[in-house]
Amino acid sequence: MGSSGAERAAERLLLAALCSVCQALQDGMLFPTESPSREVKDVSGLWIFRADESPERSRGFEQQWYKSPLAETGPVIDMPVPSSYNDITQDAQIRDFIGWVWYEKDVWVPARWIQDRGTRIVLRVGSAHYYSVLWVNGVKVTEHVGGHLPFEADISGVLRQTSGNQCRITIAVNNTLTLETLPPGTIQYMTDRSRYPAGYFVQNTNFDFFNYAGIHRPVLLYTTPKAHIDDITVETTFSDNIGLVSFNVSVLGSSKAAVKVTLSAQDGRCVASADGSRGVLKVTDVNLWWPYLMHENPAYLYSMEVSVHRTSEDGQTDVYTLPVGIRTVKVTSTQFLINNKPFYFHGVNKHEDADIRGKGFDWPLVVKDFNLMKWMGANSFRTSHYPYAEEILQMADRHGIVIIDECPGVGIKDIRSFGNVSLAHHLTFMEELVRRDKNHPSVVMWSVANEPASEMPPAGFYFKELVSHTRSLDSSRPVTYITASNYARDLGAPYVDVICVNSYFSWYQDPGHTELIGLQLNTQFDNWYGKYQKPIIQSEYGADAVPGLHSDPPMMFTEEYQKTVLQNYHNVFDQKRKEFVIGELIWNFADFMTSQSIIRVVGNKKGIFTRQRQPKAGAFLLRERYWRIANETGVGFTYLGHFCCTSLI
Repeated sequence: MGSSGAERAAERLLLAALCSVCQALQDGMLFPTESPSREVKDVSGLWIFRADESPERSRGFEQQWYKSPLAETGPVIDMPVPSSYNDITQDAQIRDFIGWVWYEKDVWVPARWIQDRGTRIVLRVGSAHYYSVLWVNGVKVTEHVGGHLPFEADISGVLRQTSGNQCRITIAVNNTLTLETLPPGTIQYMTDRSRYPAGYFVQNTNFDFFNYAGIHRPVLLYTTPKAHIDDITVETTFSDNIGLVSFNVSVLGSSKAAVKVTLSAQDGRCVASADGSRGVLKVTDVNLWWPYLMHENPAYLYSMEVSVHRTSEDGQTDVYTLPVGIRTVKVTSTQFLINNKPFYFHGVNKHEDADIRGKGFDWPLVVKDFNLMKWMGANSFRTSHYPYAEEILQMADRHGIVIIDECPGVGIKDIRSFGNVSLAHHLTFMEELVRRDKNHPSVVMWSVANEPASEMPPAGFYFKELVSHTRSLDSSRPVTYITASNYARDLGAPYVDVICVNSYFSWYQDPGHTELIGLQLNTQFDNWYGKYQKPIIQSEYGADAVPGLHSDPPMMFTEEYQKTVLQNYHNVFDQKRKEFVIGELIWNFADFMTSQSIIRVVGNKKGIFTRQRQPKAGAFLLRERYWRIANETGVGFTYLGHFCCTSLI
């Protein structure tokens, strides 16, 4: 196709892209960044903390702890933010605490923020698990249901109603899980007085990771002008050497605002610009966003600057810059295509989990994990079993690591969790997730659940509605959920775009018998594909390995056994990826904490790295395999030599 043909193809794509992006979600959740019109103040750090240990966990609300300094209500302790509170102290009661906990911090707000009434002051919590209520200077400003996602409130009015520029932030957080939460759980009261004291209860869950709680991500104050950019939605496509960036900008605070959008290359050159809140930018000689190891120049990001100028009154200007990767995602009956090229997921499942900090966001850990993933040749990961921090997605954008973005629909095993209340909450959570992550090129697929009881009668309607709703929010990405059900009885599989299957042959099924893996895995793949004719990802597989435990012949829990299990799976993967298997994600990247039980010895040991990020034998096996797969594309060899002498920036 010549240049004129490319122009015509681009024009055809333009209309479709513009119609799609016009369906932008209402109310934005842009990541706070500094610009000529915006400032950000991180108020994380050391907070004070108190657990409400009253029998009903309600004393804090009854006594209105938010009305006065928390230290005046009773004993408080220091608590770092972000972090889970569970592993910070030596108190087992705090580690296993269920109910309301209270956080407080006094911060100083710059006087110019308060004095300038054209400035909005916003308080944002990156995530808190699970249900949160937020006060500023004793005034309730917002509440939020659900962990793992940000929430915020405009606190300008509260601050300007009080004297001075001191701001007392109080956050109450409750980690109780019910049949309607995500993930679901139940509270069980023990009534046998010969064994349990009065009021004794436990939190029951159906997931295999520790229910860490607290304020897990940074708490920020940031400013915008009164007339401000509330949201930006971007979708991209290309034809030959022409890239198209469809945009929709939402502006609040002014009915008369001029919008200017400028797209710049990495060298600072302006490659396209447009006026107006909605339109399409055309980029010639486009540099596409490619995954790591798929191209010699992966993860190319343009910079899209959006400026809004209020044409009346004070002439305020707001500026926000968004990284943009131009790429496409498509699914056929046998392939997953990125930029019209077959993409094979060779990656990992992860957890936000580490010693002491629990699920608390930690930059050194994030950078270390990306270094390890790139060292082993992983090109992808799944955010099992909940959305990860936005900063992690930004890292993936910059380094070309592909993401399956999962909501916390894990452990949906009780038929009562398929009711209307649960479904409404699940739909709302997907709206918040898509709103937050829709512009990340690294995110190529949405996962709406993990291992639900999808054979139960309500599951068909539930997942039909959930998948359909997610597609309506974002039609540019496929939708899946992770199944462990029997292929013939899975009522949600007909509605997804990609079949993602978890199986643990020779571990949970036929433990110790690795010789059965080949037969059982081939049967699994043929059954699923034969019924649904959709591409398949082995979304989990693996075996526990206690680091340093060895046995020959291999026995369960040794490093040799884990390695043998992986090798048997890989033999089948190599056959089936020539047909319809499009990916393999090891469970798990690193060992992680779980609740205490007789089948777990200080956590789940299926990691190929220890919890401290030291490799087991399986890590070296996967490194050899992943680089071999990458070498088949002709790109991996170049990167292997390059990566050995470079590090992340």
